Amino acid sequence: MTTVRRERLDLGRLGYGAAAVGNLYRAVDDESARRLLDAAWDAGVRYYDTAPHYGLGLSERRLGEMLRGRPREEFVLSTKVGRLLLPDPEGAGRRDDDLFEVPADHRRVWDFSESGIRRSLEESLRRLGLDSVDVLYLHDVERSGDAHQAIDSGVAALARMRDEGLVRAIGIGSSDLGAIERAVRTDAVDLVMLPGRYTLLEAPAQDVVLPLCEEKGVGIVNVAVFNSGLLATPEPSESSPYEYRQAPADKLRRAQELARACREVGVELPTAALQFSARHPAVVSVVVGADTPEQIRQNAERMSAPVPDELWQVLAERGLLP
Repeated sequence: MTTVRRERLDLGRLGYGAAAVGNLYRAVDDESARRLLDAAWDAGVRYYDTAPHYGLGLSERRLGEMLRGRPREEFVLSTKVGRLLLPDPEGAGRRDDDLFEVPADHRRVWDFSESGIRRSLEESLRRLGLDSVDVLYLHDVERSGDAHQAIDSGVAALARMRDEGLVRAIGIGSSDLGAIERAVRTDAVDLVMLPGRYTLLEAPAQDVVLPLCEEKGVGIVNVAVFNSGLLATPEPSESSPYEYRQAPADKLRRAQELARACREVGVELPTAALQFSARHPAVVSVVVGADTPEQIRQNAERMSAPVPDELWQVLAERGLLP
């Protein structure tokens, strides 16, 4: 498949991933969610990412409510396709069986068909209360049961939707590097959302995916750059999570070595982690989540803080750069 490359969107160096306002791990009331989103806007963030998956549509509804009061030309918005949300009244009395603290009044159904993808966009727009999104990503194809089929049918459908002007850019969001490579080699996608595969701790995407994206002119939106929390604090500890679970001893040891080297140069580990994740020329934005307005402000400050070249030299000399 070949498609003329569309416009390169200006996402900004730092974006906000809106899973937290979908009640990721814990319930957040509407007022707190609004303060969180307003803090992102006030910090200068103009790229926002969400998904139907996040809180069974709650993230989209809350994010749309905030963005509807902002000038449309001033922000970029992405959501995802691949999961349809079907009403499930019998589940209303129990908690969602995924990571979100919401009632299970809908169930997720995989659907990467063109009709499913178009329906998913229509339903997302209704939840958002907006006329358009800028970017659509195929979401978690590696979990769908047939990643190759999901990519082949999904990318083709998204390309047609882009050609029709329904979205400005299309991409794939996946932790599976093979799936990403397959999507990029279609020569149709504009963006890749890359979770936890190019971080200061580990960067397996450097082998094939990053150089391939650079060659093809595909932008990388780098996410999960703190490895789910292990790099998110100046002093990693045994309680710091890695990939949503307890950090293995070798990962914790490496994170502590990184923190020590950063401290010697006068840089905190989270600042180094954020700025490393934006260093590759294929990376067009780094999207991070946050649970509090203060975390958002900290992330914005860390992304713009001066970091001496000495830091990267020291990390390289000690064999700590991935």
